[in-house]
Amino acid sequence: MTSCAFWGISRDVAAFRQIFAILRKDLLLELRSKEVLTTMLVFALVVVVLFNFVFDPGAEEVKVTAPGILWVAIVFAGNLGLSRTFAREQENGVIQGLLLCPIDRSYLFVAKVLGNIIFIFLLEVVILPVMIVLFDVHIGGAWPMLLLVLLLGIIGFASVGTVFSAISANTKSREVMLPILLFPVTIPVILSSIKSTAYLFAGRELSEVWSWLRVLVGFDVVFFVVCFILYEYVIEE
Repeated sequence: MTSCAFWGISRDVAAFRQIFAILRKDLLLELRSKEVLTTMLVFALVVVVLFNFVFDPGAEEVKVTAPGILWVAIVFAGNLGLSRTFAREQENGVIQGLLLCPIDRSYLFVAKVLGNIIFIFLLEVVILPVMIVLFDVHIGGAWPMLLLVLLLGIIGFASVGTVFSAISANTKSREVMLPILLFPVTIPVILSSIKSTAYLFAGRELSEVWSWLRVLVGFDVVFFVVCFILYEYVIEE
């Protein structure tokens, strides 16, 4: 093995360790406090239950409205979680220590995005069965595809949300600033996710779902790459 190849592998291992250390720290803090997940879950459940009183379970119109209701719950609850991405670091001054550490700023971004994806995906895993029971939605054998849609739908959302959370963390009204910045930018991801979910709820052909999934993957890649590049400049400010 050449020295260049060995150096490349060593650098990759070091990057993985740094990302994992930051991610592990966030997960352990949340496991102890359960602050973010509890807030997100309660909010999403309230949204789903309230909409359940508006529509009759099993009605034909539910197949049309249920995907939108599901993603409204996910997006607004996810916004609450994203607003806390840097809250602990800002309140305790930890963010300055992280910036002084000899780590690449992009590793901090990747760790924070992964943490947000995990939190929101756990929310989806809990909310989806509740949604299916309350609205009497029949998924059939489309569960794997639906979980894939839910995962892809939050990658771009979490990437943009992490950057905007860093921007709004230094403002006094970060809870208001974040959704103002986040929702307009992530509309393409949200709409693609709703369309893909609607096709699955309606029992459409998987080929039709794949057409929207390709759009969703495209937006995810663009948003992640752009946010990855911009994050270093944003966090320094």
